Amino acid sequence: MGICLDAHVPTTITHVRDLASVVGEFLGHSEWHEITQRQVDLFAEATWDHQWIHTDPERAAAGPYGQTIAHGFLTMSLTPTLLAEIWRVDGVDMTVNQGMDNLRLRAPVPVGARVRMGADLLSARTRPRGYHEVVVKLVWELEHAGEQKKAATADLTILLRQTAA
Repeated sequence: MGICLDAHVPTTITHVRDLASVVGEFLGHSEWHEITQRQVDLFAEATWDHQWIHTDPERAAAGPYGQTIAHGFLTMSLTPTLLAEIWRVDGVDMTVNQGMDNLRLRAPVPVGARVRMGADLLSARTRPRGYHEVVVKLVWELEHAGEQKKAATADLTILLRQTAA
């Protein structure tokens, strides 16, 4: 199985039994996505987190970040979409999030920044009832005002369910 690192073509693993052969491999990057004030405002509504550093551009301009920033958990909530841009496993009909360990929010994500995620497959093991547990090391990067840096890191554990034969 070859690893394709093109951000526009997800790495494809042809069967769940092939997961073990790519443990330790870099799976690729997602595409870059701009974070908008509208996204931040909608996230604030959905989560009831209306802290001014996220939702009040005028007040935030005089605050510690010089502008509004995305909620840390907004950035995390992009994980399923960004991960789908990075990889897919054929023969899987369901993915379930099991947990996120070692989460670190390393830098604020300003509104207007672009974010992307990179992923490394750390482990894969077979579980009962057709499930496969995988742990993926995630690194969210941001690009803003000509600067690129890590926004966050975490280890994501997910269960993949193999399609019934």
